[in-house]
Amino acid sequence: MLPLATFAASAAAGVGKNLLQSLSKTDTDTMDTSKSTAKARKTADEFEKMFLEDSLERMTKSDGTEGPLGENGSGGGVWRSMLTKEYAGAIMKSGGVGISNQVFSEMMRMQEAGRGGR
Repeated sequence: MLPLATFAASAAAGVGKNLLQSLSKTDTDTMDTSKSTAKARKTADEFEKMFLEDSLERMTKSDGTEGPLGENGSGGGVWRSMLTKEYAGAIMKSGGVGISNQVFSEMMRMQEAGRGGR
């Protein structure tokens, strides 16, 4: 599980840096704080959903024709992809696994640090 945690941490830092750069392109003095907070929350939620989709896809991947979803041809791949997206969405609707909150907190911390540096 450690490589997955390392991936999540580095991806979260990249998301935060990208958000900070996009926010710095606008005038932060006149920017609506609630808009930037909503944008950060949406980005964090999308990151967690992407992370869950990737994790579930790896979990259901099988070699050969047998496995949790049966046939591994093109039909099986499409079905598996749709199923993992639905599972990830359902997990997010039920509150997620907590990655989103940590990513959001880190993005807000980075945003405040960026504003303080001006």
